[in-house]
Amino acid sequence: MKKAVIDIGSNSVRLMLWADGTTLYKKISTTRLGEGLAIRPVLREDAMARTAEAVARFAEEGRSAGADVCAFATAAVRTAENGAAFCALVRRTSGLAVDVVSGGREAELALCGALGGGDGTVLDIGGASTELCMRRDGKKSFAVSLDVGAVRLYDLCRDDPARLEAAMSAALSPLGGVRTEGKTYAVGGTATTLAALHLGLGSYDASAVQDCRLTLAAVEELTRKLLALSPQARKNLKGMDPRRADIIAGGAYLLESVMRALQLGAVFASDRDNLEGYLFGSVLS
Repeated sequence: MKKAVIDIGSNSVRLMLWADGTTLYKKISTTRLGEGLAIRPVLREDAMARTAEAVARFAEEGRSAGADVCAFATAAVRTAENGAAFCALVRRTSGLAVDVVSGGREAELALCGALGGGDGTVLDIGGASTELCMRRDGKKSFAVSLDVGAVRLYDLCRDDPARLEAAMSAALSPLGGVRTEGKTYAVGGTATTLAALHLGLGSYDASAVQDCRLTLAAVEELTRKLLALSPQARKNLKGMDPRRADIIAGGAYLLESVMRALQLGAVFASDRDNLEGYLFGSVLS
């Protein structure tokens, strides 16, 4: 049995091909669907077109491999006024019905992907939203979706520390008094890119990134370093995904701010995320 899962995010479209209990590979296409969404709550025509094209390409790849193909979308599509129009475009170009997940369900998908059936906490920093979800004694004990993400921060603040701090004060207020359960995993492109930078990887290695421990001090150091560099200069750093060079400083600032709000001394990066969560929580149920 083969399954292909497509995640339509605010920054990128991702494909996971899975067969008989094993992830064969993952691919990513950075289409920046959520670009400008923080300024005006509609998806841009050019962003919709390039994203739908990426989805169609991944859908064809999955079908050519003999897999059943499904697709889900997160914050950019669920919050945009023309999200339904985008879903209609995807159906026309790829034949896929897009499952637009709620913020709460997005949090649960990340939890399932990173933790499997275990207890703990998962922090998912995306392009347009950030989810925090916890499980204790096998049951979800807390979940929240915050209206802030790396692409949204770039649209609103660029790399201005004062504007970033103001955005944090407003967006992270729901985390006041919240304390995490057990080990905290951080998923999403911001977390895995920071882990790759921390490790100085010459090329992305999912096995090296998985369970990489990022202390608050390490995240602070990375944030300051990234904010001091231009997006072009960041592309020269070992471990940097050049497609994320413009938004990574704001994403790092967000991770640091969330860790401070939750009084976390460290988080563990996870390459396993909502792709796996959607597969096991929905496709195989």
